[in-house]
This record gives sequence, structure tokens and C-alpha cells, in this order.
Amino acid sequence: MSIEKYQADFISAIKKKIREAQYEALKAVNVQLINLYWEIGRSIAEKQSESWGKAIVPRLSEELQKEFP
Repeated sequence: MSIEKYQADFISAIKKKIREAQYEALKAVNVQLINLYWEIGRSIAEKQSESWGKAIVPRLSEELQKEFP
């Protein structure tokens, strides 16, 4: 079955919109992750300055790996 040019153009336009939406969603997720990692780092630094020491980092790592494999 052959596809008419106007149909092919319509399908291409829809595909382009989907790709653009996926890209925008990926960018938004990346921004959220950057903010999350920055917040985690800041929280760790604060706890270490409260005399928690460096021991919290391995424990946090272990717990996060169990919870989020």
C-alpha cells in the first residue's frame, strides 16, 4: 500500500512532535536530578559539619543502594 505525500508529511510531523516532547521531558528530568544531587551533597556537608564525620557517607551509600538498586 503506497502512502500519499500529504499522509507521509503528517506522520513525519507527528513523529517530530513526539521526539521534541521526549527531548523536553528528558531535559526537565535532568534539571531535577541535578537539583537533587546538589541538595544531597549540601545535606551531607551540613551533617559532616555537625560532627557526624565521614562515616555517614558509606552508610548512606549502602542504604541508598539497598533502597534504589
